[in-house]
Amino acid sequence: MYPEDLVMPMKAELTDKGFQDLTTPEAVDNAIKKEGTTLLMINSVCGCAAGAARPGAVFSLTGDKKPANLVTVFAGYDKDAVDEARKFLAPFPPSSPCIALFKDGELVHMLERHHIEGNPAGAIAANLQAAYDEYC
Repeated sequence: MYPEDLVMPMKAELTDKGFQDLTTPEAVDNAIKKEGTTLLMINSVCGCAAGAARPGAVFSLTGDKKPANLVTVFAGYDKDAVDEARKFLAPFPPSSPCIALFKDGELVHMLERHHIEGNPAGAIAANLQAAYDEYC
């Protein structure tokens, strides 16, 4: 488990922009099963989360279409919540960071860590915006 003083500023990068921080399996289950579109980011302490995933997810919300619900869990900190979130990401293997879009509880778009690493935040945002155009 990562220390709280390390994790909280990284959580705030998303929660300050409207993401709901999910810390229990029940909260994850309820959020993913909501009607409409839900963007889930499994956040992490790694450099690609800081340099691409978090800024890309936030920047993706500047377009005309965006998900109705924004949620996040933190790998290495909110273990039970992350484990629950990963149940909804099958058949994809565990990956952090990762960003998933759900529509009416169904996974419709997924960015795994290998899609995030080495890509700039703008590319992450553009990828997500294309998914929003299709599903939101």
